[in-house]
Amino acid sequence: MFAKFFIDRPIFAWVIALIILLGGVLAFKSLAVSAYPSVAPPALTITVNYPGASAQVIEETAVALVEQEMNGIEHLLYMESASELGTGNITLTFEAGSNLDLSSVEAQNRIKRVEARLPEDIRRLGITVTKTARNYVMFVALFSPDKSLDEVALGSYATASVLDSLRRVPGVGEVLLFGTEYSMRLWLKPEKLHAYNLSPSDVANAVRAQNAELATGELGQLPSAPNQQINAVIVTKSRLSTPEEFGNIIVRTNPDGSTLKVRDVARVELGAQDYARSARIDGQPTAAMAVRLTPGANALDTVKGVKAKMTELSTFFPKGVNWAVPYDTSKFVDISIKEVLLSLAEALLLVVLVMFVFLGNWRATLIPAIVIPVALTGALVGLYLLGYSINVLTLFAMVLAIGIVVDDAIVVVENV
Repeated sequence: MFAKFFIDRPIFAWVIALIILLGGVLAFKSLAVSAYPSVAPPALTITVNYPGASAQVIEETAVALVEQEMNGIEHLLYMESASELGTGNITLTFEAGSNLDLSSVEAQNRIKRVEARLPEDIRRLGITVTKTARNYVMFVALFSPDKSLDEVALGSYATASVLDSLRRVPGVGEVLLFGTEYSMRLWLKPEKLHAYNLSPSDVANAVRAQNAELATGELGQLPSAPNQQINAVIVTKSRLSTPEEFGNIIVRTNPDGSTLKVRDVARVELGAQDYARSARIDGQPTAAMAVRLTPGANALDTVKGVKAKMTELSTFFPKGVNWAVPYDTSKFVDISIKEVLLSLAEALLLVVLVMFVFLGNWRATLIPAIVIPVALTGALVGLYLLGYSINVLTLFAMVLAIGIVVDDAIVVVENV
C-alpha cells in the first residue's frame, strides 16, 4: 500500500528524500566525533584540596563526610574515592541517561550542607565538582627551548595566562596542570620551634592574620563634619609578596618588648607550590596541561580548538617559551574514521559496479545508487536523535547496512 502511494506521487517521494538528505547534513554537523561510543555510565568527580594533609587525614576529615552526604542522590549507582597527599577525589557514577547538570546541582547543594563540618583550609580552597570524560584527549606542554625558564616559572605562566583560556574552548571539560607554580615556602626549623615553645600552627596563624586584605573605609565619609568638602579612601599595604616581608611577620611579642619573627624560626623562600609532581619532554622540564572532554563533545573539533587557541596565545608568549603537543588521541580518531570512510566509499563503488554487471542497465543501477546516500543520511538523523556519536562502530554499521539496502533495492527493481 505504501509503495503504491509513493509510486503514484513521485514528486512527493522526491521531496521526502530531499528532506532526509537535508536533515542528515544538518545532523552530521552537530554529531560528536570519537574513536568509540561512550559506554561508561555518566559520572561526576568531586575534588577536595587539603594542602599538607596525609591521605588518612583527608579521608577521615573530609572524604568520609562528603561520601555520607552524597548517599541518596537520585539515580546514583555507586561512588568510589581515592586520597593522596593533599588531595582527595570522589567519583559519583549515575545510571545511564541521567542528567549530569541536575546531578551536579544536587551534589553542590549537599556539599554546602556538610561544608560547616570541614576543616578551615578545605573551606577556604573550596570543593570542586566537575563532569568530564575519564580519559585525557590531549596534553599541551610549555617548555623553554633555550632553558632560560625552569618548570616553576613555566607552571606559573601557564596558570596565569594559559589555563583559563583553554578552559573556555568549546568541548573542554577540564584542564589539569601537571607541574607547579610559584609559592612562598616557609621551611620551619624544628629545633627553633622547640626552643621558643611554638607549634607549626602558631606560625601559620600569624602568617594568616598578618597577610590579609583589609577594608579600611574612607576619611570624611558620610555623615561628615560641617563644611567638609572632600573625602579620601584609606589605602593600606596589600598582601605580602617578598620573602623579606614574610620573614618580618611577628609570631610572638615577649614581655620585655622584643619580638619573635618568622625568619627566626623558619627559612623563607620563593619556591614551588608542590614538589610531588613534575613533567618532562626528552628530559627537559615542562609545564604540561592535560585536557579532558565534556560528555558528548566532538574530540576532533575540541583538539582543533585547543591548538588554535594555543597558536593565538603563543604570539604573546615571553621570550624563551614555546609549546608542543606530545600526546594527542585525535590523530588515532581521525585516522580510524578516515579508514572507515574510505571503506564506505569503496563499498559504494563496488556495489554500484556489481549492480550494473548483474542488471545490465544503467537506469536500473541508478535507482539503488540514489537510495544508498538517502538511507545513510537518514541514519545520521537517527544517530542524532538517539544521542549517538560518529565513531568506528557506527560507521562500520553503515558499511554493513549498505549491503542490506542494495539487496532490497535489487529485489524491488527485479520485481518491477
